Amino acid sequence: MKKQPLNPENHWDWSMPMPFVQGWAVEDAKLVFVGGQISSDDKGQTIGVGDIAAQTRNVFNSIRAVLNEAGADMKDIVKLNTYYVFDGADDELTQYWEDMTNVRLEFFAEPPGPCGTGIRVAGLAYPDLLIEVEAIAVVPND
Repeated sequence: MKKQPLNPENHWDWSMPMPFVQGWAVEDAKLVFVGGQISSDDKGQTIGVGDIAAQTRNVFNSIRAVLNEAGADMKDIVKLNTYYVFDGADDELTQYWEDMTNVRLEFFAEPPGPCGTGIRVAGLAYPDLLIEVEAIAVVPND
């Protein structure tokens, strides 16, 4: 399998240092698609109500569990789509986003990390949810 990180010169950069890249080119690999993961227990109750860091951590642990089921792990992720709810004042948004990102960095400490998209939404499936994340991973063909 060949994975090539894509970071064009003079392209926009993140507001804080992190290992994420702008894109990936992948050849000869198995793709693993992880559907939107939310912060809930096995009864569907929200874990971490009102706490974006706790919910983000729970979501990424759920992503890891799905990947492990396919013989993959977090290092294999090349793309993340993050949907998040934020109802605070605009001047609090940067701190909220950085709280999410700092948790993400716990799971992607080694560069290069996945490319990603963050989408602010009005709400998710349940009222107490603050974040939902889907992922695409690539692993070598067996």
